[in-house]
Amino acid sequence: MTGTDFNIVLPEVLLAVYAMAALLFGVYTGKDKLTGALTWATAALFVVLAFWIGVNGEGERTAFGGLFNDDPFARYAKVTILLSAAAVLVISLDYLVRRGLARFEYPILITLSVVGMMMMVSAGDLMALYVGLELQSLALYVVASFRRDSAKSTEAGLKYFVLGSMSSGLLLYGASLTYGYAGTTLFSGILSTLHHGAPLGLLFGLVFMLSGLAFKVSAAPFHMWTPDVYEGSPTPVTAFFATAPKVAAMGLFARLAHDAFGAIPGDWSQVIAVLAVLSMFIGAIAAIGQRDIKRLMAYSSIAHMGYALMGLAAGTALGVQSMLVYMAIYVTMNIGTFAFILSMERDGQPVSDIASLNMFSKREPLKALALLVLMFSLAGVPPMVGFFGKFYVLKAALDAGLGWLAIAGAVASVIGAFYYLRIVYFMYFGQESEGLESRMSPAQWVALVGVAVIMVLGAVNLLGIDPAAAVAAEALVR
Repeated sequence: MTGTDFNIVLPEVLLAVYAMAALLFGVYTGKDKLTGALTWATAALFVVLAFWIGVNGEGERTAFGGLFNDDPFARYAKVTILLSAAAVLVISLDYLVRRGLARFEYPILITLSVVGMMMMVSAGDLMALYVGLELQSLALYVVASFRRDSAKSTEAGLKYFVLGSMSSGLLLYGASLTYGYAGTTLFSGILSTLHHGAPLGLLFGLVFMLSGLAFKVSAAPFHMWTPDVYEGSPTPVTAFFATAPKVAAMGLFARLAHDAFGAIPGDWSQVIAVLAVLSMFIGAIAAIGQRDIKRLMAYSSIAHMGYALMGLAAGTALGVQSMLVYMAIYVTMNIGTFAFILSMERDGQPVSDIASLNMFSKREPLKALALLVLMFSLAGVPPMVGFFGKFYVLKAALDAGLGWLAIAGAVASVIGAFYYLRIVYFMYFGQESEGLESRMSPAQWVALVGVAVIMVLGAVNLLGIDPAAAVAAEALVR
């Protein structure tokens, strides 16, 4: 390792060293007594690293002979991942303490998964891709079953592990096929091979790898694990699943498509377009029958990944830019929504039944209004920021000549609006029922109201992320 290589990977090294040091510290001290301090310290470290990466990063650099990329695309994704992980940790702490789940391992496992995510979006080689993906996944398998006394949580972890292992197998088989036909695992080497034509075996390898990544991003038809894992996992874990890992998986999707197979966009864009259509419609239609808000958010996640994939299917710089903007908006909306879901309880016990929101506006008008804004934004109702996210990906699809995909996205968006607006209907026009308590910590309150305000005022400049997303897209798509 040269000094230059070390400087490029320094944020990842710092996080890994911090996680190992925190683990040793937790083992040799009072363990769970310091969970609150450790959680705040981890969140603060994430924010500092995000600022460092966002401010100090410049140009495009590679480390370890091309295995690791440091470019505007990777930096944009890393800043989004770090900030969303920090926000989820902060809003989750009160829930973990009140439910007796405040274990010192939790922030450490989140840190290790974030290291894997940062590795994923910077991968320049099939081996680096797999190492990052598995580091993220192994940590998430554990946190899914974090509530050891709950059969549902154990079941969620087991389902996630079994299906995640299968997806890793698909990815590895695709990587081995790609290596066999390209003769290299470097993305740049694979790309140079394709200039002489794409062998059939290489295309099969690409399809297998895209299928494996579709599992990770919970895109249909590889979505079957998502509703059960979202419902069974502790709510803070569900909130994390719905934010940072999605950004990392979409970043890896784009990195693989453009860096390794950018010479044949016509081949992989068809596969991604099919995944996008299936995800949008399955997510929109299946969510209509859900009565549990965590399962509803799972199907919502599937549908939203379909819209993000629509931008990627365009195969253009504008498509990647729209996907990056969409993911930043999606993560922000989810943080606000889960800040509310974490506060839902009755008689001191967590509640996730949608019917419990009946006439909630009478008891908590401000919280109900904030949730209404978030539901409108998730549904893509103008002038909320969520509308502009969908507009971006629809425009990218149209500009790339995928009019049929844009039309399908618009139809799916109309269908999906139903289940978001049903929550609003329950809050304002539902039947009187046993009251839902919503005891929020200051962090959850700030997240809910703050994100709702951003969803309204952010329409002015789109959260200021558009120029950064444009630079990131141009670095990836050459």
